[in-house]
Amino acid sequence: MTRRRLVVGAALAAVAVLFVALMIVPVLFGAGQFLYGGNGAGGNGGCVDVSEASAQPAGTDDARVIPANYLDLYRKAGKDYGIPWNVLAGIGKVETGHGTSRLPGVASGVNYAGAGGPMQFLAATFRSFAVDGNKDGKKDLYDPADAIPSAARYLKHNGAPQRMRTAIFMYNHSWDYVDLVLDWAKRYGGGDFKAVQSNGVDCADGQLPANASALVQRIISFALSQRGKPYVFGANGPDAWDCSSLLQGAFRSVGLSIPRTTFEQWPMGLKVPKGKEMPGDFVFFDSGPGSSSNNPGHVGMVIAKNKMIVARCTLCVPAITVTPYNRGDWIGVTRPLASKQLQPQLAKLGGTG
Repeated sequence: MTRRRLVVGAALAAVAVLFVALMIVPVLFGAGQFLYGGNGAGGNGGCVDVSEASAQPAGTDDARVIPANYLDLYRKAGKDYGIPWNVLAGIGKVETGHGTSRLPGVASGVNYAGAGGPMQFLAATFRSFAVDGNKDGKKDLYDPADAIPSAARYLKHNGAPQRMRTAIFMYNHSWDYVDLVLDWAKRYGGGDFKAVQSNGVDCADGQLPANASALVQRIISFALSQRGKPYVFGANGPDAWDCSSLLQGAFRSVGLSIPRTTFEQWPMGLKVPKGKEMPGDFVFFDSGPGSSSNNPGHVGMVIAKNKMIVARCTLCVPAITVTPYNRGDWIGVTRPLASKQLQPQLAKLGGTG
């Protein structure tokens, strides 16, 4: 991290806050900071359009007061590293007023926390992420031509632009700091600027299977729209799911009722030979408490060849995502829509799935 303004006690508190943030992300950031795609079918399922996340704002009147050389460097580093330049400018403003501060550790030396330069790096952090921005053969902590792209590289390392709030927090462990930087970023970039905070979902996995029926596509669409949400054992949505409740919720979204637990879902569907699975089928694994080779404890839903949407585990990031299902603990595949239990419900819906 670049610097510490806090005393030891406060620093430990910041670490505690970070731990809590990782465990209960939605509480700290709020649902509005995450691109969850909603609780119903459709939406983008928590994935991030990287081109949008890294967009370079044109700038506002507030940006005109930034020293011209710094503004040019922010824009160049932003373009080079895919970081919105106004976020770099927000950090530069909060740290040293774009290098204009006369406090110790800006133009030379270090401040009381050991940080130096216009972007306020600790020496060890700068050594790890330093960039020779002006190609003069040196990496100078106090030269904005080096310090600004180094800051961009450090933000990139910590998840920006897809996880912007997290990256800024890693720059300085304070949510007040994050908010202040983003306030300035909005002033410099315009009122429509928003920091993106994804949860690691891959947009490429969001395509619906073209060979599936409209009903199956609706079921899968709901499940995909839950990507990025947390896994909580026993949860039934809409803010968190476990493996079996995610699938129950997906079927419920189209008016179909299936059992709640993996152990109940396994016997209900028509068994399908390996290699014959289709989108909408359930794939089961010998994983989790009480699981065995004839009583699987974990389940996902097939969306394509060797791809399933699944709620994985509490500490998995992302917890609900698309992942391969050909793995060592694979047990079998069932087709719920072909089960006797669902035939009367499907008839009422006017189709067979």
